[in-house]
Amino acid sequence: MNRQRVVETNRGKAVISRKMKIEAVVICVGYDDFLQATLPHNLPHVDHLTVVTSPEDKATQSFCHRVGVPCLPTHVFFREGGAFNKARGINYGLANQRCDDWILHLDADIVLPPMTRKMLMNAELQEDCIYGIDRVNCPSHDEWEAFLASPELQYEWSCLVKPPRTWPLGARIAHGDYGGYVPIGFFQLFHGSAWKRYPIVQDGDAEHTDVLHGIRWDRPKRVLLPEIIAIHLESEPAPMGVNWKGRKTRRFGPAEDRARSAANPPVGDASSAPQPVQYGR
Repeated sequence: MNRQRVVETNRGKAVISRKMKIEAVVICVGYDDFLQATLPHNLPHVDHLTVVTSPEDKATQSFCHRVGVPCLPTHVFFREGGAFNKARGINYGLANQRCDDWILHLDADIVLPPMTRKMLMNAELQEDCIYGIDRVNCPSHDEWEAFLASPELQYEWSCLVKPPRTWPLGARIAHGDYGGYVPIGFFQLFHGSAWKRYPIVQDGDAEHTDVLHGIRWDRPKRVLLPEIIAIHLESEPAPMGVNWKGRKTRRFGPAEDRARSAANPPVGDASSAPQPVQYGR
C-alpha cells in the first residue's frame, strides 16, 4: 500500500501518495496493429499492464507473448449475442489484478506523453475521484511516423503544456443530465478503494458502458487532468463510433499493409497477423 500524508489545501484535506502503483487494463480485440504502436510508449508509465482479448485474436496474443505482457483471452465480449461488450472484458481484466492502488483503463490506440507518470505523481490525486485526460487525433499512420521522426516537445520551461502538432483535440463528454464532464473510456484512472465494476447492460457496446461507469462518481469527483494530453491513433478518417461494436476500419500501418488489409478487412473478433514496425521515442 502507499505511504501517504494528509495536507491542508484550500479545498480541505488532501491525501497525497508518496509512492503510487498503477495497474493498467487494455482491451484489444482486432487492434493488435495499434497495440504494437502504443504499448512501447505506455509501459514506462505503469507498474503492471494486462491486455484482454478474444480467443480468436491470435495476433494480439502473439504480440503480447513476444513482448512479455500478460494477455488474457476470454469469450465474455460476445456473450448473450452482444456485438461487442467492452465492459465485460474490462471487468474480466480487473478481476485478475490486485486492485490495491491506482487502476487505469486505457484504450489500445492511445499513446501517453513522456511525462505522464511525473504529472500523475504531482497531481495530488484523491482516492475517491475518477480522472480523465484530453487527447488529440492523429489521423493516419503516415502522420504518426512523421511525428516520431521529428517529435515536438509537449512540455517546455517546466510549466508549459502544448498539444502535439496541430492535430484536432478530441471531443469531451459533458453530460447535461449528470452534471457535466465525464471521463470516458480511452483513459479512466481511479483508486482500487473506490473500484466499481463497469456496468454491463444487455445492449452495451464499446462506448455506452464506460460513460455509465464514469457517472457513478458524483460530478465534483470527476476530474480532468489538463497536464496530460494523449495521442489517439487513427488508421483512416472515419465517423465517430465506427468501431464501437467491433473493428471496421482498415489496419494501422504503412501503405503496403493498408493495401493488404483492403483485401482482407478486419472483423470484430479476429485480426490478421501483426506487421513488423520500428518505433521511436
